[in-house]
Amino acid sequence: MSYIAPQKDMLFALEHIAQMPQIMQDTAMDLDMDTVAGILDEAAKINQDVIAPTNRVGDEQPSFLKDGKVTTSPGFKAAFEQYVQGGWQGLSHPEAVGGQDLPKLIATACNEMINGANTSFGLCPLLTDGAIEAVLTAGSDAQKQTYIPRLISGEWTGTMNLTEPQSGSDLALIRSRAEPQADGRYKVFGTKIFITFGDHDYTDNIMHLVLARTPNAPEGIKGISLFIVPKFLINEDGSLGAANDVQTLSLEHKLGIKASPTAVLQFGDNGGALGELVGEENRGLEYMFIMMNAARFGVGVQGIGIMERAYQKAVQYAKERVQSRPVDGSAREAVAIIHHPDVKRMLLTMKSTVEACRAMALHTAGLNDIAHRHADEATRAQAQAQFEFMVPLVKGYSTEQSVEMASLGVQVHGGMGFIEETGAAQYYRDARILPIYEGTTAIQANDLVGRKTARDGGAVAEQFCTHIDATVAQLQASAHDALKALAAPLAQANANLREVVAFVLANVKTAPNNVFAGSVLYLKLAGLVVSAWHSARAALAAQAQLDAGNNDTVFLNSKVQTSAFYIQALLPQAQALTQAILHAGEGAGHFDVAQF
Repeated sequence: MSYIAPQKDMLFALEHIAQMPQIMQDTAMDLDMDTVAGILDEAAKINQDVIAPTNRVGDEQPSFLKDGKVTTSPGFKAAFEQYVQGGWQGLSHPEAVGGQDLPKLIATACNEMINGANTSFGLCPLLTDGAIEAVLTAGSDAQKQTYIPRLISGEWTGTMNLTEPQSGSDLALIRSRAEPQADGRYKVFGTKIFITFGDHDYTDNIMHLVLARTPNAPEGIKGISLFIVPKFLINEDGSLGAANDVQTLSLEHKLGIKASPTAVLQFGDNGGALGELVGEENRGLEYMFIMMNAARFGVGVQGIGIMERAYQKAVQYAKERVQSRPVDGSAREAVAIIHHPDVKRMLLTMKSTVEACRAMALHTAGLNDIAHRHADEATRAQAQAQFEFMVPLVKGYSTEQSVEMASLGVQVHGGMGFIEETGAAQYYRDARILPIYEGTTAIQANDLVGRKTARDGGAVAEQFCTHIDATVAQLQASAHDALKALAAPLAQANANLREVVAFVLANVKTAPNNVFAGSVLYLKLAGLVVSAWHSARAALAAQAQLDAGNNDTVFLNSKVQTSAFYIQALLPQAQALTQAILHAGEGAGHFDVAQF
Protein backbone atom coordinates (compact mmCIF):
# COMPACT_ATOMS: atom_id res chain seq x y z
CA MET A 1 0.00 0.00 0.00
CA SER A 2 1.22 3.45 -0.80
CA TYR A 3 0.48 6.66 1.05
CA ILE A 4 -2.98 8.31 1.14
CA ALA A 5 -2.92 11.97 2.17
CA PRO A 6 -5.28 12.60 5.14
CA GLN A 7 -6.90 15.60 3.46
CA LYS A 8 -10.23 15.41 5.26
CA ASP A 9 -8.66 15.47 8.72
CA MET A 10 -6.27 18.23 7.67
CA LEU A 11 -9.14 20.39 6.41
CA PHE A 12 -11.11 19.74 9.60
CA ALA A 13 -8.15 20.77 11.75
CA LEU A 14 -7.46 23.82 9.59
CA GLU A 15 -11.05 25.02 9.86
CA HIS A 16 -12.00 24.09 13.42
CA ILE A 17 -8.74 23.93 15.38
CA ALA A 18 -6.44 26.42 13.66
CA GLN A 19 -9.48 28.64 12.92
CA MET A 20 -8.20 29.33 9.42
CA PRO A 21 -11.35 31.10 8.15
CA GLN A 22 -11.02 33.63 10.99
CA ILE A 23 -7.27 34.04 10.41
CA MET A 24 -7.84 34.63 6.70
CA GLN A 25 -10.42 37.28 7.52
CA ASP A 26 -8.31 38.97 10.20
CA THR A 27 -5.19 39.07 8.05
CA ALA A 28 -6.92 39.96 4.76
CA MET A 29 -5.75 36.82 2.96
CA ASP A 30 -7.18 36.48 -0.53
CA LEU A 31 -8.21 32.90 0.14
CA ASP A 32 -11.22 30.79 1.04
CA MET A 33 -11.52 27.20 2.28
CA ASP A 34 -12.53 25.92 -1.15
CA THR A 35 -9.26 27.26 -2.55
CA VAL A 36 -7.38 25.72 0.38
CA ALA A 37 -9.04 22.37 -0.32
CA GLY A 38 -8.00 22.64 -3.96
CA ILE A 39 -4.36 23.28 -3.04
CA LEU A 40 -4.32 20.31 -0.65
CA ASP A 41 -5.86 18.16 -3.37
CA GLU A 42 -3.06 19.03 -5.79
CA ALA A 43 -0.47 18.44 -3.06
CA ALA A 44 -2.02 15.05 -2.38
CA LYS A 45 -1.71 14.08 -6.04
CA ILE A 46 2.01 14.77 -6.38
CA ASN A 47 2.83 13.20 -3.03
CA GLN A 48 0.72 10.08 -3.58
CA ASP A 49 1.50 9.56 -7.26
CA VAL A 50 5.06 10.85 -7.66
CA ILE A 51 6.90 11.03 -4.33
CA ALA A 52 5.44 8.14 -2.30
CA PRO A 53 6.47 5.47 -4.86
CA THR A 54 10.12 6.46 -4.31
CA ASN A 55 10.02 5.75 -0.57
CA ARG A 56 10.76 2.05 -0.55
CA VAL A 57 13.38 2.13 -3.29
CA GLY A 58 15.19 4.92 -1.46
CA ASP A 59 15.45 2.75 1.65
CA GLU A 60 16.69 -0.24 -0.33
CA GLN A 61 18.99 1.70 -2.69
CA PRO A 62 20.39 4.65 -0.72
CA SER A 63 22.28 7.58 -2.17
CA PHE A 64 25.97 6.85 -2.70
CA LEU A 65 29.28 8.63 -3.26
CA LYS A 66 31.63 7.54 -6.04
CA ASP A 67 34.60 9.42 -7.50
CA GLY A 68 33.64 12.53 -5.57
CA LYS A 69 30.08 12.63 -6.93
CA VAL A 70 26.84 11.80 -5.13
CA THR A 71 24.13 9.85 -6.91
CA THR A 72 20.72 9.92 -5.26
CA SER A 73 18.32 6.99 -5.08
CA PRO A 74 16.50 5.92 -8.29
CA GLY A 75 13.58 8.16 -9.13
CA PHE A 76 14.46 10.91 -6.66
CA LYS A 77 15.85 13.41 -9.17
CA ALA A 78 12.86 13.03 -11.49
CA ALA A 79 10.45 13.41 -8.55
CA PHE A 80 12.30 16.54 -7.41
CA GLU A 81 12.01 18.05 -10.87
CA GLN A 82 8.25 17.55 -10.84
CA TYR A 83 8.06 18.94 -7.31
CA VAL A 84 9.81 22.21 -8.11
CA GLN A 85 8.11 22.57 -11.50
CA GLY A 86 4.81 22.52 -9.63
CA GLY A 87 5.95 25.51 -7.56
CA TRP A 88 5.87 23.63 -4.26
CA GLN A 89 9.27 24.91 -3.06
CA GLY A 90 7.98 28.49 -3.12
CA LEU A 91 4.66 27.79 -1.47
CA SER A 92 4.97 30.12 1.51
CA HIS A 93 7.69 32.49 0.34
CA PRO A 94 7.02 36.08 -0.81
CA GLU A 95 5.69 36.71 -4.30
CA ALA A 96 8.32 39.42 -4.78
CA VAL A 97 11.06 36.76 -4.91
CA GLY A 98 9.15 34.16 -6.91
CA GLY A 99 7.09 32.47 -4.20
CA GLN A 100 3.33 32.13 -3.81
CA ASP A 101 3.06 33.85 -0.41
CA LEU A 102 0.62 31.25 0.91
CA PRO A 103 0.18 30.98 4.69
CA LYS A 104 2.22 28.67 6.86
CA LEU A 105 -1.04 26.83 7.60
CA ILE A 106 -1.18 25.55 4.04
CA ALA A 107 2.56 24.92 3.86
CA THR A 108 2.42 22.86 7.07
CA ALA A 109 -0.31 20.58 5.73
CA CYS A 110 1.59 20.15 2.46
CA ASN A 111 4.85 19.47 4.31
CA GLU A 112 3.19 16.77 6.35
CA MET A 113 2.14 15.13 3.10
CA ILE A 114 5.64 15.13 1.64
CA ASN A 115 7.05 13.57 4.81
CA GLY A 116 4.30 10.98 4.92
CA ALA A 117 5.10 10.18 1.32
CA ASN A 118 8.89 10.03 1.72
CA THR A 119 10.71 11.57 4.66
CA SER A 120 14.13 11.25 3.04
CA PHE A 121 12.90 13.14 0.00
CA GLY A 122 11.25 15.84 2.10
CA LEU A 123 14.50 16.80 3.81
CA CYS A 124 15.92 18.66 0.82
CA PRO A 125 12.94 21.06 0.46
CA LEU A 126 12.90 21.47 4.26
CA LEU A 127 16.53 22.63 4.39
CA THR A 128 16.09 24.84 1.34
CA ASP A 129 13.08 26.53 2.95
CA GLY A 130 15.19 27.32 5.99
CA ALA A 131 18.03 28.69 3.86
CA ILE A 132 15.58 30.94 2.02
CA GLU A 133 14.21 32.32 5.29
CA ALA A 134 17.69 33.01 6.65
CA VAL A 135 18.84 34.92 3.55
CA LEU A 136 15.54 36.79 3.28
CA THR A 137 15.95 37.94 6.88
CA ALA A 138 19.66 38.71 7.09
CA GLY A 139 21.08 38.69 3.55
CA SER A 140 22.05 41.71 1.46
CA ASP A 141 19.94 42.84 -1.48
CA ALA A 142 22.52 41.36 -3.84
CA GLN A 143 22.44 38.01 -2.00
CA LYS A 144 18.66 37.96 -2.11
CA GLN A 145 18.65 38.67 -5.84
CA THR A 146 21.32 36.09 -6.58
CA TYR A 147 20.16 33.19 -4.46
CA ILE A 148 16.49 33.39 -3.48
CA PRO A 149 14.82 33.10 -6.91
CA ARG A 150 17.07 30.17 -7.84
CA LEU A 151 16.34 28.39 -4.54
CA ILE A 152 12.59 28.88 -4.93
CA SER A 153 12.60 27.71 -8.54
CA GLY A 154 14.54 24.58 -7.61
CA GLU A 155 17.46 25.56 -9.83
CA TRP A 156 19.62 25.40 -6.67
CA THR A 157 19.13 23.96 -3.19
CA GLY A 158 20.29 25.03 0.27
CA THR A 159 21.96 23.46 3.30
CA MET A 160 22.92 24.50 6.79
CA ASN A 161 26.37 23.68 8.13
CA LEU A 162 26.65 23.84 11.91
CA THR A 163 27.96 20.59 13.32
CA GLU A 164 31.65 19.72 13.46
CA PRO A 165 33.35 16.55 14.75
CA GLN A 166 34.03 18.18 18.14
CA SER A 167 30.95 20.44 18.16
CA GLY A 168 27.45 19.01 18.23
CA SER A 169 24.81 20.84 20.24
CA ASP A 170 27.51 23.03 21.85
CA LEU A 171 28.18 25.47 19.01
CA ALA A 172 30.65 27.40 21.17
CA LEU A 173 33.19 24.74 20.17
CA ILE A 174 33.08 25.55 16.43
CA ARG A 175 36.58 25.77 14.89
CA SER A 176 35.82 26.53 11.23
CA ARG A 177 37.41 29.84 10.30
CA ALA A 178 36.81 32.53 7.69
CA GLU A 179 39.59 34.83 6.51
CA PRO A 180 38.66 38.17 4.88
CA GLN A 181 39.89 38.85 1.34
CA ALA A 182 40.66 42.08 -0.47
CA ASP A 183 37.53 41.79 -2.66
CA GLY A 184 35.18 41.63 0.34
CA ARG A 185 34.75 37.87 0.26
CA TYR A 186 36.09 35.35 2.76
CA LYS A 187 38.05 32.13 2.50
CA VAL A 188 36.40 29.46 4.63
CA PHE A 189 38.28 26.53 6.16
CA GLY A 190 36.93 23.63 8.22
CA THR A 191 35.07 20.33 8.42
CA LYS A 192 31.29 20.06 8.76
CA ILE A 193 29.49 16.79 9.51
CA PHE A 194 25.88 15.59 9.35
CA ILE A 195 25.10 17.90 6.42
CA THR A 196 21.73 16.85 5.03
CA PHE A 197 21.72 16.87 1.23
CA GLY A 198 25.21 18.36 1.49
CA ASP A 199 25.80 16.99 -1.99
CA HIS A 200 23.47 15.48 -4.57
CA ASP A 201 22.67 15.28 -8.27
CA TYR A 202 19.39 17.21 -8.24
CA THR A 203 20.80 20.59 -9.25
CA ASP A 204 23.92 22.22 -10.67
CA ASN A 205 24.62 24.25 -7.55
CA ILE A 206 24.10 24.11 -3.78
CA MET A 207 24.08 27.13 -1.46
CA HIS A 208 25.80 26.14 1.76
CA LEU A 209 25.12 28.30 4.83
CA VAL A 210 28.22 27.83 6.98
CA LEU A 211 29.01 28.92 10.54
CA ALA A 212 32.64 29.97 11.03
CA ARG A 213 34.83 32.35 13.03
CA THR A 214 36.56 35.41 11.67
CA PRO A 215 40.00 36.50 12.95
CA ASN A 216 39.93 38.07 16.41
CA ALA A 217 36.28 37.05 16.92
CA PRO A 218 35.10 36.77 20.53
CA GLU A 219 35.24 33.32 22.05
CA GLY A 220 32.16 31.14 22.34
CA ILE A 221 28.87 31.61 20.56
CA LYS A 222 29.28 35.40 20.41
CA GLY A 223 32.12 35.02 17.89
CA ILE A 224 30.33 33.02 15.21
CA SER A 225 29.50 34.45 11.78
CA LEU A 226 27.38 33.10 8.92
CA PHE A 227 28.62 32.68 5.35
CA ILE A 228 27.16 31.68 2.00
CA VAL A 229 29.56 29.21 0.40
CA PRO A 230 28.26 27.94 -2.96
CA LYS A 231 29.31 24.59 -4.38
CA PHE A 232 30.17 26.39 -7.63
CA LEU A 233 31.29 30.00 -7.79
CA ILE A 234 28.89 32.44 -9.44
CA ASN A 235 29.92 34.80 -12.21
CA GLU A 236 28.72 38.41 -12.35
CA ASP A 237 26.11 37.50 -14.97
CA GLY A 238 24.67 34.81 -12.69
CA SER A 239 26.15 31.87 -14.58
CA LEU A 240 28.17 29.22 -12.80
CA GLY A 241 31.92 29.45 -12.70
CA ALA A 242 34.58 27.16 -11.33
CA ALA A 243 34.05 24.61 -8.60
CA ASN A 244 34.51 26.07 -5.13
CA ASP A 245 36.92 24.49 -2.68
CA VAL A 246 34.25 22.25 -1.14
CA GLN A 247 34.72 18.49 -1.08
CA THR A 248 32.37 15.71 -0.08
CA LEU A 249 34.57 13.38 1.95
CA SER A 250 31.95 10.74 2.71
CA LEU A 251 28.28 9.92 3.20
CA GLU A 252 27.08 8.52 6.51
CA HIS A 253 25.67 5.00 6.73
CA LYS A 254 22.54 5.44 8.80
CA LEU A 255 19.84 3.53 10.67
CA GLY A 256 17.09 5.26 8.69
CA ILE A 257 16.34 8.03 6.17
CA LYS A 258 18.92 6.19 4.08
CA ALA A 259 18.06 7.89 0.80
CA SER A 260 18.93 11.30 2.19
CA PRO A 261 22.65 11.91 1.55
CA THR A 262 24.16 12.99 4.88
CA ALA A 263 27.56 14.37 3.98
CA VAL A 264 30.88 15.16 5.59
CA LEU A 265 32.00 18.35 3.86
CA GLN A 266 35.54 19.73 3.81
CA PHE A 267 35.96 23.43 3.15
CA GLY A 268 39.27 24.95 2.08
CA ASP A 269 41.72 22.08 1.62
CA ASN A 270 42.95 23.60 -1.64
CA GLY A 271 43.46 27.21 -0.73
CA GLY A 272 40.13 28.19 0.79
CA ALA A 273 36.45 27.98 -0.11
CA LEU A 274 35.21 31.41 -1.18
CA GLY A 275 32.17 32.67 0.70
CA GLU A 276 30.13 35.78 1.41
CA LEU A 277 29.35 37.13 4.86
CA VAL A 278 25.63 37.16 5.67
CA GLY A 279 24.66 40.24 7.66
CA GLU A 280 27.15 41.36 10.30
CA GLU A 281 30.12 39.55 11.76
CA ASN A 282 29.56 37.67 15.02
CA ARG A 283 25.79 37.48 14.55
CA GLY A 284 25.85 34.18 12.71
CA LEU A 285 24.17 32.11 15.37
CA GLU A 286 21.34 34.65 15.58
CA TYR A 287 20.80 34.34 11.83
CA MET A 288 21.18 30.58 11.80
CA PHE A 289 18.50 30.30 14.47
CA ILE A 290 16.06 31.63 11.87
CA MET A 291 16.83 28.56 9.82
CA MET A 292 16.98 26.28 12.84
CA ASN A 293 13.59 27.35 14.20
CA ALA A 294 12.01 26.82 10.80
CA ALA A 295 13.69 23.43 10.61
CA ARG A 296 12.67 22.47 14.16
CA PHE A 297 9.02 23.09 13.45
CA GLY A 298 9.45 21.25 10.15
CA VAL A 299 10.96 18.23 11.90
CA GLY A 300 7.96 18.09 14.21
CA VAL A 301 5.78 17.95 11.09
CA GLN A 302 8.05 15.18 9.78
CA GLY A 303 7.14 13.17 12.86
CA ILE A 304 3.43 13.62 12.15
CA GLY A 305 3.93 12.51 8.54
CA ILE A 306 5.75 9.34 9.60
CA MET A 307 3.12 8.61 12.26
CA GLU A 308 0.39 8.85 9.64
CA ARG A 309 2.27 6.57 7.22
CA ALA A 310 2.96 3.99 9.95
CA TYR A 311 -0.69 4.10 11.03
CA GLN A 312 -1.96 3.54 7.51
CA LYS A 313 0.39 0.60 7.07
CA ALA A 314 -0.69 -0.96 10.38
CA VAL A 315 -4.42 -0.59 9.62
CA GLN A 316 -4.02 -2.23 6.24
CA TYR A 317 -2.16 -5.19 7.74
CA ALA A 318 -4.63 -5.56 10.61
CA LYS A 319 -7.52 -5.77 8.15
CA GLU A 320 -5.78 -8.48 6.12
CA ARG A 321 -4.10 -10.66 8.76
CA VAL A 322 -6.38 -13.44 9.98
CA GLN A 323 -5.38 -14.81 13.36
CA SER A 324 -7.26 -16.25 16.37
CA ARG A 325 -10.90 -16.29 17.39
CA PRO A 326 -12.46 -13.24 19.11
CA VAL A 327 -12.20 -13.23 22.89
CA ASP A 328 -15.92 -12.47 23.21
CA GLY A 329 -16.91 -15.58 21.29
CA SER A 330 -18.61 -13.56 18.52
CA ALA A 331 -17.13 -15.85 15.84
CA ARG A 332 -16.12 -19.52 15.79
CA GLU A 333 -13.35 -19.03 13.24
CA ALA A 334 -10.24 -16.93 13.26
CA VAL A 335 -10.86 -13.31 12.27
CA ALA A 336 -8.81 -10.40 10.99
CA ILE A 337 -6.73 -9.12 13.89
CA ILE A 338 -8.31 -5.66 13.66
CA HIS A 339 -11.29 -7.17 15.52
CA HIS A 340 -9.16 -8.02 18.58
CA PRO A 341 -9.44 -5.43 21.38
CA ASP A 342 -5.70 -5.02 21.99
CA VAL A 343 -5.04 -4.45 18.31
CA LYS A 344 -7.86 -1.89 18.30
CA ARG A 345 -6.19 -0.24 21.30
CA MET A 346 -2.88 0.03 19.48
CA LEU A 347 -4.45 1.36 16.29
CA LEU A 348 -6.59 3.85 18.17
CA THR A 349 -3.54 5.00 20.11
CA MET A 350 -1.81 5.66 16.79
CA LYS A 351 -4.83 7.33 15.20
CA SER A 352 -5.65 9.57 18.16
CA THR A 353 -2.03 10.59 18.65
CA VAL A 354 -1.38 11.54 15.04
CA GLU A 355 -4.63 13.53 14.87
CA ALA A 356 -3.86 15.32 18.15
CA CYS A 357 -0.32 16.18 17.04
CA ARG A 358 -1.56 17.31 13.63
CA ALA A 359 -4.08 19.63 15.26
CA MET A 360 -1.38 21.02 17.55
CA ALA A 361 1.02 21.66 14.65
CA LEU A 362 -1.61 23.37 12.52
CA HIS A 363 -2.75 25.54 15.42
CA THR A 364 0.90 26.53 15.90
CA ALA A 365 1.27 27.34 12.20
CA GLY A 366 -1.78 29.57 12.51
CA LEU A 367 -0.10 31.47 15.33
CA ASN A 368 2.85 32.07 13.02
CA ASP A 369 0.57 33.43 10.31
CA ILE A 370 -1.05 35.81 12.79
CA ALA A 371 2.38 36.91 14.02
CA HIS A 372 3.50 37.78 10.49
CA ARG A 373 0.30 38.99 8.84
CA HIS A 374 -2.03 40.60 11.40
CA ALA A 375 -2.39 44.38 11.26
CA ASP A 376 -2.37 44.90 15.04
CA GLU A 377 1.09 45.01 16.59
CA ALA A 378 0.00 43.73 20.01
CA THR A 379 -1.82 40.80 18.43
CA ARG A 380 1.25 39.97 16.39
CA ALA A 381 3.47 40.07 19.46
CA GLN A 382 1.22 37.80 21.49
CA ALA A 383 0.92 35.30 18.64
CA GLN A 384 4.70 35.29 18.18
CA ALA A 385 5.25 34.56 21.87
CA GLN A 386 2.75 31.71 21.75
CA PHE A 387 4.30 30.36 18.55
CA GLU A 388 7.75 30.34 20.10
CA PHE A 389 6.41 28.52 23.17
CA MET A 390 4.87 25.87 20.93
CA VAL A 391 7.88 25.16 18.68
CA PRO A 392 9.70 22.91 21.22
CA LEU A 393 6.41 21.07 21.86
CA VAL A 394 5.73 20.46 18.18
CA LYS A 395 9.31 19.41 17.62
CA GLY A 396 9.92 17.50 20.85
CA TYR A 397 6.57 15.89 21.60
CA SER A 398 5.58 15.02 18.03
CA THR A 399 8.93 13.42 17.24
CA GLU A 400 9.03 11.42 20.47
CA GLN A 401 5.53 10.21 19.70
CA SER A 402 6.52 9.33 16.14
CA VAL A 403 9.03 6.80 17.47
CA GLU A 404 6.46 5.31 19.85
CA MET A 405 3.73 5.17 17.21
CA ALA A 406 6.01 3.67 14.57
CA SER A 407 7.02 1.08 17.16
CA LEU A 408 3.35 0.30 17.74
CA GLY A 409 2.99 -0.08 13.99
CA VAL A 410 5.68 -2.76 14.06
CA GLN A 411 3.92 -4.41 17.02
CA VAL A 412 0.63 -4.60 15.14
CA HIS A 413 2.45 -6.58 12.46
CA GLY A 414 3.82 -8.98 15.07
CA GLY A 415 6.81 -10.98 13.89
CA MET A 416 6.25 -9.82 10.33
CA GLY A 417 6.87 -6.26 11.48
CA PHE A 418 10.44 -7.24 12.32
CA ILE A 419 10.96 -8.45 8.77
CA GLU A 420 12.15 -5.69 6.44
CA GLU A 421 10.13 -6.93 3.47
CA THR A 422 6.84 -5.92 5.08
CA GLY A 423 7.93 -2.27 5.19
CA ALA A 424 6.75 -1.45 8.72
CA ALA A 425 10.29 -1.39 10.12
CA GLN A 426 11.35 1.44 7.81
CA TYR A 427 9.05 3.92 9.51
CA TYR A 428 10.45 2.94 12.90
CA ARG A 429 14.01 3.39 11.63
CA ASP A 430 13.22 6.64 9.82
CA ALA A 431 11.46 8.09 12.87
CA ARG A 432 14.35 7.45 15.23
CA ILE A 433 16.43 10.39 14.02
CA LEU A 434 13.64 12.91 14.52
CA PRO A 435 14.05 13.41 18.31
CA ILE A 436 17.81 13.84 17.70
CA TYR A 437 18.54 16.18 14.81
CA GLU A 438 17.79 19.90 14.77
CA GLY A 439 18.22 19.86 18.52
CA THR A 440 17.59 16.78 20.65
CA THR A 441 14.51 16.50 22.82
CA ALA A 442 16.67 17.57 25.77
CA ILE A 443 17.72 20.71 23.86
CA GLN A 444 14.04 21.47 23.14
CA ALA A 445 13.23 20.86 26.80
CA ASN A 446 16.01 23.20 27.95
CA ASP A 447 14.57 25.83 25.61
CA LEU A 448 11.08 25.25 27.01
CA VAL A 449 12.31 25.63 30.59
CA GLY A 450 14.73 28.53 30.17
CA ARG A 451 13.54 30.71 27.30
CA LYS A 452 9.87 29.82 27.12
CA THR A 453 8.83 29.38 30.76
CA ALA A 454 11.28 30.96 33.19
CA ARG A 455 12.06 34.06 31.13
CA ASP A 456 8.47 35.39 31.18
CA GLY A 457 7.53 33.98 34.56
CA GLY A 458 5.26 31.37 32.97
CA ALA A 459 3.01 34.02 31.36
CA VAL A 460 2.58 32.28 27.99
CA ALA A 461 2.18 28.88 29.64
CA GLU A 462 -0.63 30.36 31.74
CA GLN A 463 -2.29 31.75 28.58
CA PHE A 464 -2.57 28.21 27.25
CA CYS A 465 -3.85 26.93 30.59
CA THR A 466 -6.53 29.64 30.54
CA HIS A 467 -7.57 28.56 27.04
CA ILE A 468 -7.85 25.00 28.31
CA ASP A 469 -10.04 26.21 31.20
CA ALA A 470 -12.45 27.67 28.64
CA THR A 471 -12.61 24.38 26.74
CA VAL A 472 -13.25 22.49 29.99
CA ALA A 473 -16.19 24.82 30.63
CA GLN A 474 -17.56 24.09 27.15
CA LEU A 475 -17.33 20.36 27.80
CA GLN A 476 -19.09 20.72 31.13
CA ALA A 477 -21.89 22.71 29.48
CA SER A 478 -22.39 20.18 26.66
CA ALA A 479 -25.74 18.46 26.27
CA HIS A 480 -23.89 15.24 25.37
CA ASP A 481 -22.74 12.93 28.15
CA ALA A 482 -19.83 11.69 26.04
CA LEU A 483 -18.43 15.23 25.91
CA LYS A 484 -19.22 15.98 29.56
CA ALA A 485 -17.11 12.97 30.48
CA LEU A 486 -14.03 14.60 28.90
CA ALA A 487 -14.13 17.67 31.16
CA ALA A 488 -12.76 16.07 34.33
CA PRO A 489 -9.64 14.39 32.82
CA LEU A 490 -8.78 17.53 30.83
CA ALA A 491 -9.23 19.73 33.92
CA GLN A 492 -7.03 17.36 35.95
CA ALA A 493 -4.29 17.39 33.32
CA ASN A 494 -4.42 21.18 33.12
CA ALA A 495 -4.01 21.35 36.89
CA ASN A 496 -1.01 19.03 36.54
CA LEU A 497 0.52 21.37 33.97
CA ARG A 498 0.01 24.41 36.19
CA GLU A 499 1.61 22.54 39.10
CA VAL A 500 4.68 21.71 37.05
CA VAL A 501 5.03 25.24 35.67
CA ALA A 502 4.93 26.54 39.26
CA PHE A 503 7.58 23.97 40.22
CA VAL A 504 9.83 25.08 37.36
CA LEU A 505 9.50 28.76 38.25
CA ALA A 506 10.13 28.14 41.94
CA ASN A 507 13.24 26.00 41.46
CA VAL A 508 14.94 26.82 38.13
CA LYS A 509 17.39 29.29 39.75
CA THR A 510 17.80 27.80 43.22
CA ALA A 511 17.76 24.10 42.33
CA PRO A 512 18.42 23.82 38.57
CA ASN A 513 19.45 20.16 38.73
CA ASN A 514 16.05 19.28 40.15
CA VAL A 515 14.29 21.11 37.32
CA PHE A 516 16.41 19.94 34.42
CA ALA A 517 16.38 16.33 35.54
CA GLY A 518 12.71 16.40 34.63
CA SER A 519 12.84 18.90 31.75
CA VAL A 520 12.14 16.35 29.00
CA LEU A 521 9.26 15.01 31.07
CA TYR A 522 7.94 18.57 31.36
CA LEU A 523 8.06 18.91 27.59
CA LYS A 524 6.19 15.62 27.20
CA LEU A 525 3.61 16.72 29.77
CA ALA A 526 3.06 20.07 28.06
CA GLY A 527 2.83 18.42 24.63
CA LEU A 528 0.39 15.82 25.92
CA VAL A 529 -1.87 18.37 27.63
CA VAL A 530 -1.89 20.88 24.77
CA SER A 531 -2.53 18.20 22.15
CA ALA A 532 -5.33 16.78 24.34
CA TRP A 533 -6.82 20.28 24.52
CA HIS A 534 -6.96 20.32 20.72
CA SER A 535 -8.52 16.85 20.78
CA ALA A 536 -11.25 18.18 23.07
CA ARG A 537 -11.82 21.11 20.73
CA ALA A 538 -12.03 18.66 17.84
CA ALA A 539 -14.66 16.60 19.67
CA LEU A 540 -16.72 19.72 20.38
CA ALA A 541 -16.49 20.88 16.78
CA ALA A 542 -17.37 17.47 15.36
CA GLN A 543 -20.37 17.10 17.67
CA ALA A 544 -21.55 20.59 16.72
CA GLN A 545 -21.42 19.53 13.07
CA LEU A 546 -23.45 16.42 13.84
CA ASP A 547 -26.00 18.46 15.79
CA ALA A 548 -26.31 20.82 12.83
CA GLY A 549 -27.24 17.95 10.55
CA ASN A 550 -23.94 17.35 8.76
CA ASN A 551 -24.40 13.97 7.09
CA ASP A 552 -20.70 13.00 7.13
CA THR A 553 -21.52 10.96 10.19
CA VAL A 554 -18.81 8.32 9.83
CA PHE A 555 -15.99 10.87 9.87
CA LEU A 556 -17.53 13.09 12.55
CA ASN A 557 -18.44 10.25 14.93
CA SER A 558 -14.96 8.86 14.44
CA LYS A 559 -13.53 12.25 15.35
CA VAL A 560 -15.55 12.40 18.57
CA GLN A 561 -14.64 8.85 19.58
CA THR A 562 -10.98 9.20 18.64
CA SER A 563 -10.66 12.41 20.64
CA ALA A 564 -12.41 10.81 23.61
CA PHE A 565 -9.95 7.90 23.55
CA TYR A 566 -6.99 10.27 23.58
CA ILE A 567 -8.35 12.18 26.56
CA GLN A 568 -9.69 9.26 28.57
CA ALA A 569 -7.12 6.56 27.80
CA LEU A 570 -3.88 8.48 27.13
CA LEU A 571 -4.16 11.86 28.89
CA PRO A 572 -4.14 10.30 32.41
CA GLN A 573 -0.41 9.77 31.83
CA ALA A 574 -0.17 13.45 32.77
CA GLN A 575 -0.53 12.59 36.44
CA ALA A 576 2.32 10.09 36.33
CA LEU A 577 4.52 12.52 34.39
CA THR A 578 3.83 15.20 37.00
CA GLN A 579 4.98 13.01 39.85
CA ALA A 580 8.05 11.97 37.87
CA ILE A 581 8.94 15.64 37.20
CA LEU A 582 8.53 16.68 40.82
CA HIS A 583 10.77 13.88 42.06
CA ALA A 584 13.25 13.38 39.19
CA GLY A 585 15.83 15.60 40.82
CA GLU A 586 15.84 13.52 43.97
CA GLY A 587 17.48 10.78 41.98
CA ALA A 588 18.97 11.71 38.63
CA GLY A 589 19.61 15.33 39.48
CA HIS A 590 22.06 14.53 42.28
CA PHE A 591 23.19 10.99 41.53
CA ASP A 592 26.93 10.51 42.02
CA VAL A 593 28.45 9.76 38.60
CA ALA A 594 30.89 7.38 40.26
CA GLN A 595 27.97 5.08 40.96
CA PHE A 596 27.19 4.47 37.29
